[in-house]
Amino acid sequence: MDNLLILERLDRLEKLLIGQKEVLTFDEACDYTGISRSYLYKLTSSGNIPHSKPNGKMLFFEKKKLVDWLLQNRRKSRHELEAEALAHTLRNKR
Repeated sequence: MDNLLILERLDRLEKLLIGQKEVLTFDEACDYTGISRSYLYKLTSSGNIPHSKPNGKMLFFEKKKLVDWLLQNRRKSRHELEAEALAHTLRNKR
């Protein structure tokens, strides 16, 4: 087997394993979210992303809280906005 193919398969397997964990290390959180190391450090030091630091050194992230943080400030689609506007108009029609 080609070395590149083996490395690609290992990378996919590693990502599948990370997907099964509930608590992620710093590096795993970077891989999981796609956020660079430097930006994740900035987010943790400013307290803008939920994390734990049990021994005062290593950072850990609860996957569910990361997902909630990533999905905050949701923007509605045009279709959702139009449906809400129509519902509002029908409710308030006199």
